[in-house]
Amino acid sequence: MGYTGPVPLPDDLRAWRQRRKVSQIELALRAGTTQRHVSFIESGRSTPGRAMIIRLAESLDVPLRERNALLLAAGYAPAYPETPWDDGQLSPVRAAVEQVLRAHNPYPAIVIDRHGTLVSANTAFHRLMTGVAPELLAPPVNVARLVLHPTGLAPRIANFDEWACHVVDALRGQAARTPDPALTDLIAELSEYTPARPLAPTHLGFAVPLRLRTPTGELHLLTTLTHFATALDVTVAELRLEAFLPADEPTATALAAMAEEGPRSTV
Repeated sequence: MGYTGPVPLPDDLRAWRQRRKVSQIELALRAGTTQRHVSFIESGRSTPGRAMIIRLAESLDVPLRERNALLLAAGYAPAYPETPWDDGQLSPVRAAVEQVLRAHNPYPAIVIDRHGTLVSANTAFHRLMTGVAPELLAPPVNVARLVLHPTGLAPRIANFDEWACHVVDALRGQAARTPDPALTDLIAELSEYTPARPLAPTHLGFAVPLRLRTPTGELHLLTTLTHFATALDVTVAELRLEAFLPADEPTATALAAMAEEGPRSTV
């Protein structure tokens, strides 16, 4: 019996496979099936079972939200819950996240969702927000907009050209891996603030330290990203912890000194 679902599952599955640059035979090997079966699914000649859809999606590293969409396309109930962040069921996760953020002080750290909306931040991050436009701090706060907007942190970023390209390029990469209309709109907006790429002969790429001017001097910050890779809840799986680390000793000293002064701003 061929595919009869309300949404084109064969097309969606094929699109994910091609997006990940995986052949049918490689996907079959990963998912423990045959290339013939994968071909039949993608052509609509075979309707996969629920477990097979999950195996194929996992083999293609499809995000949980999109895995649910694939299941719905085939007429199955979603496999992964999407619990509101403030729901009591996520209390242990929220407590763990807040503990990690506090432990990262005096260095800035934030947790954002898939669109870059601020979920939580530590006091070191709040402290750096002094002087940005109040409307950019009104929830929901988009961190990329907060950083690149002319009334945000942009005027204080010493290497704005490189950093802006770094931020927008990262978002483009995310959109290429997992298409999202809201993300596409955000990229279009941020591109208006982003200058032409500074491709000088000595250019080494856009993954550069953030150089931020502050009253205590210029901070040089490296960034690290952490995903909740083993989460089985859509909300938690889409969270990302972004931590900023000092790239040199003067920055570490300055951040420690700023922490002793106490908080200046909240988001």
